[in-house]
Amino acid sequence: MAITLTKEDGAADLTGITHMSVGVSWDPSAGASGGILGRARRKKGVDLDLIAVLLQGAEPVRFAGLDSLDPLGNGSVKHSGDEQTGAAEGDDETVHVTFADVPAAITSIVFIAAAFKRGSSFDKANNVSFKIYDATGGSSSQVADIWPSLLGTDNANAICRAFRNGGSWQLEVINRVGKIKQGDRPALIRFAVQ
Repeated sequence: MAITLTKEDGAADLTGITHMSVGVSWDPSAGASGGILGRARRKKGVDLDLIAVLLQGAEPVRFAGLDSLDPLGNGSVKHSGDEQTGAAEGDDETVHVTFADVPAAITSIVFIAAAFKRGSSFDKANNVSFKIYDATGGSSSQVADIWPSLLGTDNANAICRAFRNGGSWQLEVINRVGKIKQGDRPALIRFAVQ
């Protein structure tokens, strides 16, 4: 089943979608620096983070990202690992979800990207893109490409939310920006559940 997602369309029914992936990609930037300093900044890159917050009702109970790659221990929600430069090909960080294996206690999953670590910033990244894939059947088909606004000084973006609706899952694009205190995990979690 093919789906296409936009924020304006509201939640999409994921009936028939058994596997989904959410990825974030970015390119390192020299900022306003040129010459040797600019090349050094591009080489060092910038560390953005993709995090999936798992909720039981309104209560956050687990997360995938940072140093937690398989928070449920059964592979149903898996993080690809921490890319710290933005120099990877394709998506820099990805969270994969196998819906049938997500325990019934988990009622929703909120995907956020943040400049979480001190010194990181969306300003130090170019071409930031959030992609959602239907990964059913072993192949990946992109169903959404979400681009955050370049305006403002926010350092977090709530990308999308997968949630249970009766016996099936639905997915809605959120694309909500905000500011979090860097390095503060509870602030990151609070942002996800706003």
